[in-house]
Amino acid sequence: MLKIRLQRIGRKNEAAFRLVVTESKNGPQSGKFLEVLGSYTVKADKVELKADRIKHWLAHGVQLSDTAHNMLVKQGVVEGKKRNSLSKKSPTVKRKDAPKKKK
Repeated sequence: MLKIRLQRIGRKNEAAFRLVVTESKNGPQSGKFLEVLGSYTVKADKVELKADRIKHWLAHGVQLSDTAHNMLVKQGVVEGKKRNSLSKKSPTVKRKDAPKKKK
């Protein structure tokens, strides 16, 4: 299955990302991708997207990662609500009867 996701590029402490189409089994840092669809520079908060190519790939059934989906919704390329991109694990619940720690 093909997926549109972010691939990190750039130096240490100067994060920059590419928006790429890749096979979902490839790791995000593998360097293997089919096409570059845009870029995102964190320091400058600058987003450049190829909206027509993104819509082309979405029409052919490519899935979006949660972070890429949220970015495209914010930029107005895709319609919809933002998704939760945090961990899908259940939250920790504090028990009322748990013993309190002494200082």
